[in-house]
Amino acid sequence: MVNVALLVRLEAIPGKELEVEQFLRDGLPIVQGEPATIAWFGIKFGPTSYGIFDAFPDNDGRQAHLSGKVAEALAAKAFELFSQPPTFEKVDVLAAKLPG
Repeated sequence: MVNVALLVRLEAIPGKELEVEQFLRDGLPIVQGEPATIAWFGIKFGPTSYGIFDAFPDNDGRQAHLSGKVAEALAAKAFELFSQPPTFEKVDVLAAKLPG
């Protein structure tokens, strides 16, 4: 069951879009090792606008993710790939349908 989530918004530096897309793809194997990350999506909003949406059973799981390897990688690549700092929105999940 998921109760909380994160929505991270990323704005690519023009010309770095493919690198951002690869960065998001490379994040998937990392989060697969996080038991409290129930769902994780690398998403594209528009030509240079990207994001990450991930869901957790509770605040502890969300906080563990924020302290994990994907967050570290995001911080390390922030100035190289993004035109502005990523924004992190903590959200509550009101309803969800997941496989299983």
